[in-house]
Amino acid sequence: MKTLGLIGGMSWESTVTYYQILNETVKQRLGGLHSAQILLYSVDFEPIEQLQHQQRWDESGKLLADVVRRLEQGGAEAIVLCTNTMHKVADTMMEQTSLPLIHIADATAQAIRQQQLTTVGLLGTQFTMAEPFYKSRLIDQGLNVRIPSEADQAIVHRVIYDELCRGGIIDESRQDYRRVMQSLVDQGCEGIILGCTEIGLLVDESDSPVPLFDTTRVHAIAAADWALS
Repeated sequence: MKTLGLIGGMSWESTVTYYQILNETVKQRLGGLHSAQILLYSVDFEPIEQLQHQQRWDESGKLLADVVRRLEQGGAEAIVLCTNTMHKVADTMMEQTSLPLIHIADATAQAIRQQQLTTVGLLGTQFTMAEPFYKSRLIDQGLNVRIPSEADQAIVHRVIYDELCRGGIIDESRQDYRRVMQSLVDQGCEGIILGCTEIGLLVDESDSPVPLFDTTRVHAIAAADWALS
């Protein structure tokens, strides 16, 4: 089994889920008392969140590049960035290492293709929904990607930062997400990507008329697959 280097803390609530799924997957595959070989570096999210909203992406990329260096020195054999939004700086983060990055968008695209779907909706932070760094990677793999209206993007974004990243699970927000997901289905979406690692804390398959692709689960399983390959 190979050793995974996880960059977590963005937010720590979803990093807990990564750790659980990775270990459950390894136990299921290998049996006995097996568990995943993991090095976890959990960052302080507050300064990173400030850099995000100040559009200081180069600084955040260099900060994460230092984390990658530390994980590599500790013996990590691949990097798992436990967040969708910060894949915006993946190139900067990985430019000083030869380690592979298990990319969250690639894992998600593969899961969607396995279900033979072509048109999907994307929920996430406004950075992930509106900017090309994530959508273009999905489109390059043959998918049609649709996003909510600007007003609904603002709602989805606010719930992530003001509630989910702070441990808040509010039923009114669940209702808002259900409405937004239905609007994407009305636009022809055959599935919906939960493109922020916290969204799966709020909604699940019972909240949607079409399949949901929880990127936290999809990414963690892909990482486990790599470690066991």
